[in-house]
Amino acid sequence: MSSDLMPPLNASFPGDDLFDWYDTHGRDLPWRHRWPALAPVYHLWLSEIMLQQTIVKTVIPYFLEFTGRWPTIEALAAAPVDEVLAAWAGLGYYARARNLHKTAQIIAAEHGGIFPADQKALLGLPGIGPYTASAIMVMGYGQPGVVVDGNIERVMSRFFAIKTPLPKAKRDIAAAYEQCRPTARPSDFPQALMDFANAVCTPKAPACGICPLANACRGYADDMAEQLPFKAPKQQKPTRSGVAFVAINQNGEAFLERRPDQGLLGGMVAFPSVGWTQTDWSDADVQAADSAAPFPADWRQLSAPVHHIFTHFALEMTIYYAETNRSSLGTNTGWWQVPEPSQLPSLMRKVWKQVETSKHLQARPKKP
Repeated sequence: MSSDLMPPLNASFPGDDLFDWYDTHGRDLPWRHRWPALAPVYHLWLSEIMLQQTIVKTVIPYFLEFTGRWPTIEALAAAPVDEVLAAWAGLGYYARARNLHKTAQIIAAEHGGIFPADQKALLGLPGIGPYTASAIMVMGYGQPGVVVDGNIERVMSRFFAIKTPLPKAKRDIAAAYEQCRPTARPSDFPQALMDFANAVCTPKAPACGICPLANACRGYADDMAEQLPFKAPKQQKPTRSGVAFVAINQNGEAFLERRPDQGLLGGMVAFPSVGWTQTDWSDADVQAADSAAPFPADWRQLSAPVHHIFTHFALEMTIYYAETNRSSLGTNTGWWQVPEPSQLPSLMRKVWKQVETSKHLQARPKKP
């Protein structure tokens, strides 16, 4: 443990005070059970995958839809992957949904529909990393372990006044968690910390005046709670450019393709596009992009691009639009159909909406 990890003011973490707070103020979430009851591991796993970089309020309706359509992991495993991907739209990287489906199939086929109660075995499943595996072991099986998400990092950093910036502080935070982890109510402890961080130990203006842990909190005693945890400077997201090609035939059908399984929007139905998965595309490339169109047509550039934010970059997607009498044209990856927005990823929904808004307006020709 680094020298930046200061000992707590008291010898022990006030876990009883935390549990008293949780018993009164803890959230009732559709995937949560309270000790000694344990959440169904299927529900816990599903919620944890959905909650990656997504807030609880957003996840709840997705979780309810998934468990309504696929109430068991066997049902999810038997579902067509396209339906799972469509239901996932809006939750971020589609690789998570593909891994979700793969893991469901493995659990159903090889484990009798029951997640293994073994950390190493869990880590061998697609899409399950150290945090999710620990969450399953602790909150799903009631085993002792360390479960640290961003909310718990904040509480531990403040309580122990850990000054090492994140992400380097993760080892110290895990050691602090292990130091103060109670033996009682193992599944409730991380959930109590998460709710406490959400309601009291908030990122800004924490409610230290009513905090039941304040008397033992080193960060509060040092008058630095709100400044913690320290974080390494955040790098600004780069901006990428790309072009999407939207062709509509006389039947109102659009030309669509399925993206490669690997990479951004992996395996999803999408309009043909170029450039945006690269880091070195320029405005000149955008203007010359009609040479990369899926087939010859009177391609015209719509005046307004689509803007979309990915985790690691921002995207400006220019749209080239064409009307054609073709209906039988197809390629190894493409076909014609009336687009169903629910089956498109969020970026392509924006593209389609922009086309629907603009197709009755004058599309300006590509700049020479």
